This record gives sequence, structure tokens and C-alpha cells, in this order.
Amino acid sequence: MFRTERDPLGDLQVPARAYYGVQTARAVQNFPISGLRAAPDLVTATILIKKAAAQANASLGRLDRAVADAIVAAADEILGGALRDQFVVDVYQAGAGTSHNMNANEVLANRAGEILGEPLGSYKKVHPNDHVNMGQSTNDVFPTATRLALLLGAAPLAAAAHALAESLARKADAFAGVLKTGRTHLQDAVPITLGQEFSGYAACVRRGAEDVVSAAGQLEELNIGATAVGTSLNAGDDYRRLVVDNLARSTRLTLRPATNLFRVTQSMGDVLAYSSAMRRLAVEVGKVASDLRLLSMGPRAGLAEIALPAVQPGSSIMPGKVNPSVPEMMNQVCFQVMGCDATVAIACEAGQLELNVMMPVIAWNAVHASTIMRNAMETFRTRCVDGIAADERRARELLERSTAAATALSPYIGYAATAEIAKEAVKTGRTIRELVLERGLLDAKQLDEILSVDAMTRGGIVGAETGRAGQAGQVGQAGPAGQAGRTRK
Repeated sequence: MFRTERDPLGDLQVPARAYYGVQTARAVQNFPISGLRAAPDLVTATILIKKAAAQANASLGRLDRAVADAIVAAADEILGGALRDQFVVDVYQAGAGTSHNMNANEVLANRAGEILGEPLGSYKKVHPNDHVNMGQSTNDVFPTATRLALLLGAAPLAAAAHALAESLARKADAFAGVLKTGRTHLQDAVPITLGQEFSGYAACVRRGAEDVVSAAGQLEELNIGATAVGTSLNAGDDYRRLVVDNLARSTRLTLRPATNLFRVTQSMGDVLAYSSAMRRLAVEVGKVASDLRLLSMGPRAGLAEIALPAVQPGSSIMPGKVNPSVPEMMNQVCFQVMGCDATVAIACEAGQLELNVMMPVIAWNAVHASTIMRNAMETFRTRCVDGIAADERRARELLERSTAAATALSPYIGYAATAEIAKEAVKTGRTIRELVLERGLLDAKQLDEILSVDAMTRGGIVGAETGRAGQAGQVGQAGPAGQAGRTRK
């Protein structure tokens, strides 16, 4: 069953019970591209704008109160979850988001008209353009909706990041006494504790979360009321102020009218700044996920210094195999967020003159990145990080096999002599301690202090209180123990 509606291009059939109208139906025909629809938060933000505009227009005496009340009632139904299936325009659509804006206008007009006793598709009592879109243009509605959609997700995104950082920080405390080999260039480096390693992870994620919060502040400046090009034609300052006040009240967000309407209408740079902050967060979290995969690799033929929670079988052919499934998911989400940011950056640059018509792809990628990053970090925390266990015995075993601890000898016997001992230790399999004592370079008591891996993780020159460091390195001259020059050739 269909009904016939007319727009400036002529007649078109629309499904009889559809709450959308002719312009939405044309967009569905024109853009059968991806099957992707507007993000829920973008729909919510758009409906909030339409509700706030109807209230503002009624307050200014421009819109009949009964019509405004019907639009507000219809908006509240959609905000409550009704009619969400009526937002049917593909993400990849005509520039600026006109189709999305008209989709919202038509759904609200039809439902408001129905509330006032009007059949769907008549638009006599409530018209999509004349009433629902009063004082608006797609050019101020869509950028405002994009900003609001991102702001609606900003606090949950930052909260998820901070929760992940706190989980990592708790692990840092729990692992404070676990000594292990540090690694740089994927090669053995000086000792570190697992707790120190995790404290760095926590701080990195926390800094990423702080960037998201800071960048979100730029999104609070709205150009609603700028209409087509920023001149506020058919809107005006009183209308702009009222709409922003209404939006601030309904969302409980800190919102303000744009200081320069032309800037916010021309540029999506504020959205790019927020997208870039999400990219930075993705880079930080992705690095943590990659490190957890490395540290848990094995369990017999790899590092295996930590054990991740087993969440699912890891192979369809190898019984008993368990993979780092959750960090793998986290990595993939982080890659996608970085890709979304690349699209946002290119599309932001592509705006011309008074408007950036690439807003639909900007909005979809930015909101999508926010949503998946938030959900992924929550899963990463609860199904992986919270359950990480340290294998202290394995970490100590690898540490004792490493020659990097020899670095602490450099202030006493010099870099060259230390490098020679480390090289021989690798070649022969003998310990650093054995070789130093054999060469008579340091006495056993001082050597034990210098080679204390626990002391090495606390910084400074190990053993400096009892030894004489800082004089070594010149072959043939006495070092701190009086023997530093007696290196073998």
C-alpha cells in the first residue's frame, strides 16, 4: 500500500504507513549505497534540535502553540525510542545532510499532524519545512547535530577511558614487586618491574582521556540559527539564544551560541580536533593491547610473563590453544578509529566557501569512532585487564638470563669493559657475576650491591653509597675498586 506525495520534482509514491515523506523516499531511491543508517546519537541530537526550535519559535510567537506542542510531543516520543525505524536515509547521501534533515522534518511533521488528527502525508496542519524546519537550514542543523551527538557520547567515552586507566593502575600496584626484563627495540634492556610498566600504561590512557575531555569543549559552540550561510536569515539572535538555552536545559550540557557563525558554518575543524583526540586515545590504548599480546605470548615458546583471562577457544584445529582474543579485538577497533579520523580529516579539508558539504561522512565516522571505542574499552577492561595475572617466576627466570643488567657496571668499570663482559656472557652462557669476579674487577660484596636488579629499578647509580662510581672507563687506570683497568684483550 502506498500514498502519493508531491515535492518540487513531482509526484512520488511513499509507503502508506511510513512516517517519512516524499523527500526521504527520493533519498532512499537515490542512495542505495551501504545499508548503513544514521547513528542513534545523531538521530537523537537532530530531534533535540527540532524540539528546541519549536519551543523557541512558539515563545517568539512565530509558531502556533498547538502546532509547537504537537511537534514537541512527537519529538519526545522519538527521544523515548519510538519511530526510530523511520530514519532510513543511507549514511552516504547528498552533501550537507539535507536528506537526513528532511527525514527528521517529515517524520516529526507526520507524527505531529497525526496527533492533531491529520492523516499521514497531508501536511496541512504541520508542514515539514514551514513548521518543523522553521528558522533552520540543514547548514546549521546538521553541524549542530553532529556536535551534540559527539557531546552526548563524550562523557561516557572519557569515563570508559578513565575506568580502563584505573584498572591498569590497580594492576601496577599489584605487580609492584614483580621484577622483570625491560625491553627496547624488542631486545633485552635494564630491569624494570611489571608494576612500573603498567603504571606507564595507565598514565598513557589517562592522558588520552584528558585530551578527549579538552577537545570536547570546542564542540560546545553551536551555530544553530546561522541558517544557510551564517547570516541568521529567517532566524535572528533571540531565536538563536532560545534554541541553545533549550538544548542546554534538555541535554544538561554546557552549550553556547557560536561567537562567529561564519566560522562554525564554514568549518568542521572543531569536530576534527575531537576526532584527533579520539585517534590519540586509540593509539595509546592500541599500544597497550599490543604489549599485552607480546607479554602473554607463549605459554611455552614465548615470553609468558603475564597470563590473560581465557575468554574463548583459540583454534578450530589446535585443541587447548587460547588466544589473546580481547586485545586482538581492541587493536582492530583502534585501527578503525584511526581510519575514521583519516576520513574526517580529508572531509574537513574538502569544505568550500560558506559550507562543508561533506558533513554526513564526517558525522558518521566521528560518531562511529566514539561508539566503538567506548564499547571496546569497556570490554577490554572487564574481560581482559581486570583479570591479568603475573607469572613472577617466569619473569624472574628471563631476567636472570638477560645480560642487560650489566649496564649497572658501567659507572664502575666503563662502557667498553661492560660491553665486553656482556658479549662474553651471551657467547658462553656464563653469568655477569662470574665473569666480573673472574677478572677481579670488583669484589663480591660490592658486585652483589651493583647487580641488585631490585635496586636498578629505583634509579640512580646502584651501589654508589659503598662504591666509587664515575671514575671508570679508561683502560689501564684503576677504577672504583682499584681494578677497573685490568680488562682482558
